[in-house]
Amino acid sequence: MENQANSKSIILNNGLYLGVIGVIVGLALWASGQYFELQWVGNLVGTLATIFFIVFGIKTYKNSTGGFISWGQGVKIGMGIVMVSAVITVIYTLLLTNVIDPELQAQGMAIQEQAWIDQGLTSDQIESAKEMTEKFQSPAIISGIILIVAAFIGFVISAIIAAIMKKSEEETY
Repeated sequence: MENQANSKSIILNNGLYLGVIGVIVGLALWASGQYFELQWVGNLVGTLATIFFIVFGIKTYKNSTGGFISWGQGVKIGMGIVMVSAVITVIYTLLLTNVIDPELQAQGMAIQEQAWIDQGLTSDQIESAKEMTEKFQSPAIISGIILIVAAFIGFVISAIIAAIMKKSEEETY
């Protein structure tokens, strides 16, 4: 039971730190007026931070259990960290797009519409694409997409890191 409580605190702490880093990076990009243009920076920082906090969380748990951790325990810790962060990201995204800057989605749509024009789409194709895109901009859909993408990416990263860091008592003999 001690290990379970220990894993919960590791998951919550690292998930909170990861989520706060994501919010700070997002707010910095938004405040700079480069939210869409430098979105790749946010993605890069987020990916690197995700890897760091999963490795750190698994290593912390492994050290607290005498240097042993199974693949499943590693994945559980990594997924927990990512999903805590994802909930923070959902809250931040909903606040940003509905309270702080309600015009942000419209700005993003204008940028996307220009990209479609640059690609040579007809006005009918653009209108159809806009209608489809607008269907995916409800708070519930956005929240669901964030959680699903985080779960998928979090599982992949956690599975790889857990496979590298796993160590059982049998492996030591």
